[in-house]
Amino acid sequence: MSAAQTQKESTEAGWGCLESLGLSQKELVLAEALQMEYDALSRLKQDKNRTGPDQTGPRASHEIHCKTLNPPTERPRPTPSLHIPAPTEGNLLRGLSGSDSSLNQPGGSQYPLPLPARPTPPHGLRDVSGSSPGDSFGPGSGFLSKGLPALPDDVPPAIPPRHPIPPASGSETPSLPPRPSTKPRDVNLFTPDVGHQKVTSAELDYDSIIDSLSRLSEDRTHLRRADRETAGKPVARSKTLPPQVPPRTYTTIAKSNKNHRRVSAGPVRTSVYLMNGFGYELFQVLEERDEEVAAFCHMLDVLRSAYPHSNYSTNAGFVWSPSVGHDELHQALGVSMKVTIISEHFREPLTFTCDGSSTVDLLIYQTLCYAQDDLDHVNVDDYLLKVCGHEEFLNNSQTLAGLEFVQQCLKFDWDIRLSLTKRSTINTKLARMVRKEDDDAPSSMNHCILLQERPVKQTVTREALTLLLDTFHNEAESFVLSQVELSLHVERLVQSVKALCSSLAAVETPDVTAALNQLPACPCRLQPKVLRDASVLAVKENRESVVEKLTAAILDLVELYCSTFNANFHTTLQSRSCMAPIQEAGLVTNLLSFNVYAAHRIPITWATSYEGFFLSCSLTHGGVELCAPQHTSKQAISKYLFHLVVWDQRVCFPVPINQLPRETQLTVTLHASLLPPPGGGEEKGKQWRSIEALGWVTMPLFNFRHILTCGRKLLGLWPSTPRRSGNARTSSPNFFQPDSVILQVDFPTSSFEVVFSTPPPADFCPQYEFSRLDTTSQTQLQNVLKLTADDKRLLWEKRAYYQTESVALPLVLASAPCWQWACLPEIYALLRQWACLVHLDALGLLHASFPDQELRRTAVQWMDSISDTELLDYLPQLVQALKYECYLDSSLVRFLLRRAIGDIRIAHYLFWLLKDNLQDSQFSARYQHLLAALLCCVGRALRDEFDRQCWLVSILTKVAQKVRDASPSSRQGALRESLEEMKQYFSINSCCRLPLNPALLVTGINIQSCSFFNSNAVPLKLSFQNLDPLGENINVIFKSGDDLRQDMLTLQMIRIMNKIWIQEGLDMRMVIFKCFSTGRGRGMVEMIPHADTLRKIQVEHGVTGSFKDRTLADWLQKHNPTDEQYDKAVENFIYSCAGCCVATYILGICDRHNDNIMLKTSGHMFHIDFGKFLGHAQMFGNIKRDRAPFVFTSDMAYVINGGDKPSSRFHDFVDLCCEAYNLIRKHTHLFLNLLGLMLSCGIPELSDLDDLKYVCDALRPNESEADATMYFTRLIESSLCSVATKLNFFFHNLAQMKFASSEDRLTLSFAPRVYTARSDGLIKNLFICRHIRTASTSKGYAFVVRVEREGQLEVQLVQRTFEEFQELHSKLGLVFPSSKLPSFPSRLVIGRSRGEATADRRKDELNGYVWHLIHAAPEVAQCDLVYTFFHPLPRDETGGASAKPAGKELGEIKLSISYKNDKLFIMVMHIRGLQPLQDGTDPDPYVKLYLLPDPMKMSKKKTKAARRTCNPTYNEMLVYDRIPRGDLDQRLIHLRVLSDGAFWENTLLGQTFIHLNRLVPGQHWVDWHQLGGAGSDSAH
Repeated sequence: MSAAQTQKESTEAGWGCLESLGLSQKELVLAEALQMEYDALSRLKQDKNRTGPDQTGPRASHEIHCKTLNPPTERPRPTPSLHIPAPTEGNLLRGLSGSDSSLNQPGGSQYPLPLPARPTPPHGLRDVSGSSPGDSFGPGSGFLSKGLPALPDDVPPAIPPRHPIPPASGSETPSLPPRPSTKPRDVNLFTPDVGHQKVTSAELDYDSIIDSLSRLSEDRTHLRRADRETAGKPVARSKTLPPQVPPRTYTTIAKSNKNHRRVSAGPVRTSVYLMNGFGYELFQVLEERDEEVAAFCHMLDVLRSAYPHSNYSTNAGFVWSPSVGHDELHQALGVSMKVTIISEHFREPLTFTCDGSSTVDLLIYQTLCYAQDDLDHVNVDDYLLKVCGHEEFLNNSQTLAGLEFVQQCLKFDWDIRLSLTKRSTINTKLARMVRKEDDDAPSSMNHCILLQERPVKQTVTREALTLLLDTFHNEAESFVLSQVELSLHVERLVQSVKALCSSLAAVETPDVTAALNQLPACPCRLQPKVLRDASVLAVKENRESVVEKLTAAILDLVELYCSTFNANFHTTLQSRSCMAPIQEAGLVTNLLSFNVYAAHRIPITWATSYEGFFLSCSLTHGGVELCAPQHTSKQAISKYLFHLVVWDQRVCFPVPINQLPRETQLTVTLHASLLPPPGGGEEKGKQWRSIEALGWVTMPLFNFRHILTCGRKLLGLWPSTPRRSGNARTSSPNFFQPDSVILQVDFPTSSFEVVFSTPPPADFCPQYEFSRLDTTSQTQLQNVLKLTADDKRLLWEKRAYYQTESVALPLVLASAPCWQWACLPEIYALLRQWACLVHLDALGLLHASFPDQELRRTAVQWMDSISDTELLDYLPQLVQALKYECYLDSSLVRFLLRRAIGDIRIAHYLFWLLKDNLQDSQFSARYQHLLAALLCCVGRALRDEFDRQCWLVSILTKVAQKVRDASPSSRQGALRESLEEMKQYFSINSCCRLPLNPALLVTGINIQSCSFFNSNAVPLKLSFQNLDPLGENINVIFKSGDDLRQDMLTLQMIRIMNKIWIQEGLDMRMVIFKCFSTGRGRGMVEMIPHADTLRKIQVEHGVTGSFKDRTLADWLQKHNPTDEQYDKAVENFIYSCAGCCVATYILGICDRHNDNIMLKTSGHMFHIDFGKFLGHAQMFGNIKRDRAPFVFTSDMAYVINGGDKPSSRFHDFVDLCCEAYNLIRKHTHLFLNLLGLMLSCGIPELSDLDDLKYVCDALRPNESEADATMYFTRLIESSLCSVATKLNFFFHNLAQMKFASSEDRLTLSFAPRVYTARSDGLIKNLFICRHIRTASTSKGYAFVVRVEREGQLEVQLVQRTFEEFQELHSKLGLVFPSSKLPSFPSRLVIGRSRGEATADRRKDELNGYVWHLIHAAPEVAQCDLVYTFFHPLPRDETGGASAKPAGKELGEIKLSISYKNDKLFIMVMHIRGLQPLQDGTDPDPYVKLYLLPDPMKMSKKKTKAARRTCNPTYNEMLVYDRIPRGDLDQRLIHLRVLSDGAFWENTLLGQTFIHLNRLVPGQHWVDWHQLGGAGSDSAH
């Protein structure tokens, strides 16, 4: 085999190795072209030196080494032992890091570390010099010719090799000179090459080289990830996720060579300094390079050590059933409940009747009494009760009334079914173990960051940067040794510097610019301040000086890049320096100042769109500016190596350092003026002169160790967007976006560190009783949103009086004049002495306006008493509050991690909340670290469970996308085809917990039961197979394309409202379902069984069903046939409807059509789909679709009243609404705090204080309860009278008709199910025998139909109204042509349609209709609609009892009377039981009052008249002023109820006299008063 063939094979092997990096040969040729040339030049130079007069000495010893780019691809070769002299004072480089003075101090690193030898490369790569294997060292050799130790086995991946140059004897390219020496040249020593032809710049494409290196960087990241996977890391990353670059922390390990990997070529040297042996190198470092991240990891180690795996209370390994608060227990205490226990110990389930106060362990003991004969050796603690169908267990010490599951069962009349299980048989696979992945594993960010689906900033790899440094080395060498064509060498040198800077974030530091300015002008630098006299570079020493400065500037840039981007390499291996002297920040009087150099990476489009770039710098604390912003001068865009804006200007704030709060934030905003449009006239002058904000960045002045920042910083700017007042700004620079503008800022450095230490609280803080404060100051607490300057001054002056008012603490602290070091002792003393806040009030101290670390620590300490169940209620707000923490480690972070370690349910929801916030680009870096910390704490098993859930969500997202993209007719097929992938998923994973609830454990999916909803987002209805055989299938809705975060927040607020009502003893029967976002635009929603939308209920009566009043009542009657069931359903409806009205009004929920409101068969009403809230109404053009305050329509009032006339039950409904409204008003601060913490969550409709103002205005905190009651009563009346709501429902019905399926089965509105001829028997005869008056208040008639069936001797009697006959005929007309149907009697009636004569006539007409119907064609006569119509209903068995006759009472009136401050307040609330007028019509009642004695009739006051009702509601306040307290006992109220007559005298309906001697001043007297006629006892 020829040498050429051998080398060709060697070359192909080398290329094959590199193809694993994803680079083609063409791309690598571009990157290697320069290096090939220098190999040739080196050989030619060595030939000349061997034949020259001077062939000995140190220079020759250095020239026998062949320079290579990639030491790992070469095998070590024996060379003579060489003596390397020490460096001299003529070194061109001052050290590895020019900015680190410690390297030049005594004891610093002035000598390079020895270069380890590279092991034999893989894939059979050989040295290109052609030496034989016998030239290598023997087994005992571990050193190169310079006596350097060999590298360990885990060397970094190889850098692309050069093309081999064969010897002249067998060369296929004879034009190249022969290679006289095969000895390798030391890659860390500079050897100048002279006298050879160079490759011209025209032959090289630097853009292609840079692109190739960029691809190399990306591919190296993928390779590193692949190496990690094959190495058996404990946590495997999903293959669909992008690669991650973890933050690094640089540490020194003295005894290990793994962090001492030298990968770069040596620095530039001239022949004068060839004996130095000095080189620079890039060391690989550990992952926790960032000091703050390293400290955070140490905190995690300490935190995890406090919760060992052996602690059963915090490491149970399964999910506990949630409990309710202590205030909610009274709802179930004393309630008798039936509990069914299922166990393998007995065949049949056991049913117990228990009291709500019974404990779980008592229930277990009673169960064991039936299963065990001998209980002496049975320990109750060895058993647990599990909820059937859910993987959650009851705590043995808990009472039944204290369990959320039990209370839910009582609310909806569900059976309480539990399973008895031995504790030893419970699956505890989610528990942490004592293994290297759990307790014994060190806390590592990179270890647990693999589940995060988000793009990550990519840094240049060590290998790619090494290649660029080698290129710069060679170009600098060529420039120093050049004799001719100086401009060509300058161009190539500048191009290599540009390539380096481009890979280092396209940053050109002033040192680089100054060094390049000493070079002549070249095409790649268009606007430089260049050296005017280029002849000075003709002197070699001057060229060496330029190279020295340029090399030092580049190394400083590399060091700056490594420290900014946390790269996985470093320019030097620094030991930890000794502690610098410390200076207290409170004693430093210097003004804060810094130097702004330039903005790098300016987009080229800005050059043609803007001019006059300037910076605005401001200091803020908690969003409040500390001084006026400082501005730089206006500058234009310059073009050096890149486009940049150079200011090089010092910014000085008129604020001493000792007056800066510890959490001070520096915000720098880039502004520019718009350029005039082309051809613009004078009228457009103002438009283009406008100034726009282009970007901003915020950074803390004190770092996490409270040390004032110093040195050079690179800050990535966030693009400016329209910012609303509630949005928080991250304190991290924008390196999330690869093209972000980078600002270079230089902070002053000093010989000592300025530290802000926390001062102790003051010794004395005055405290006074709040009652001693004047009335004006007391009312100051009611302004809960924006405090004026006068308000703040007053609150701070009177702070000593507020210390017993916990709610006032946030207002007082917001009024503090300053937070500088000298003021903190007084604030901390106030904080220590203040009455301890309950955990709900402490939420107000976690807002962005309170950044002080000690204050937030105290707030978290007050919240520590919150239960795990209650913590889940406020977990979304606490996760958002993490944005307002100044540093990564905080008391709130530790609090959340502690709770997550001890409870799987908290860890589950915290994981998904953190994961969802990764999409927030500004805060993604922080949430990335927090999510990694959570995964590190919870253990390997729970991490694997989260991985399965993420995989499940990703599959469902793809399925939803495919179904949405399919045509409407093919969506069902696309759904079933796409869900086949779910079978593969469950074949790999035996089970998985749903993100919606960790207690829902599923083991498969029932594809046949899955479907979709016909809406814009096409949500999927999924039916999962329950792992528990005792449970039913788990049905959920999966949405993709809708942002569910707003739904989550709305449901959370409704859930908290419901808990407040229950705590106050008012159960509004609210339906609270779960909804959880699993990422932007996707999530899961719990399906409520046995519920239909109002649209579906209304369209049973036709498309105009929304205008009919009986629809909801008939539907409830159909599903609740007995009187007892129906009355219970109506009661549930009244309570739940009242709760929905209050909640939807307070939260401003809009877009309320009849598909967004649902009704359960049990009567519970609830709302869904909260896409619009806080008053952001749905618009139809310029028309606001939601015109009513909330949805309350006449069909809802029909259910409440029991008919179309108001009844006393409507009074109960109004009272419920007003009471619920007033209870929520007492917690105005809580809801404003909760919503305020969510201002930065990214929900478009909750991003400004104006959105909070809507809730505050809705709650009306400054009004009394009486005023609020009157206000909400008017809202009920307005909503009930609104026609817009019904029109909205009707138009929605029309719009949804296009989604109606032809396969939908027609049903009758009053029939609970469908019946057939096969199920009931053939009808042989129908006859209407009579009509009867119905028992309802509609005063109509029902027709009794006798039904005779074949084979049945018993005759059935059914009762049907004329409207029900008409519904049957109309729906038969939808199925059959009119020619097959008999004609239906006309509905048009002259006169009274409900009279008995009309009923007689209709009876005869209907008899003819049913005779022709039963004798029609068989497909008509025997269709399901006909047999369902004539099937007996429960109401048919009750007969047609007449309505109860009205009594003789004249009615009652409900009043609320109170006396305060010489004023008598009389609220007229309701009247019930008024008698109709003499003509039988309902009156128009109003109330008239006289305060007796009143001989002049001057005290007359009256209410407005209600229309056509015997049970009116008023809730109007009548006030009498100047009533002395002493006269109250002698006063008498004369109350009269009259009917308003338009053309005749008003009719007296009743009256009463009320003595005020029973009234207690300061209290409300609420009672019903009997009305009597003139001269009756009650009237006197």
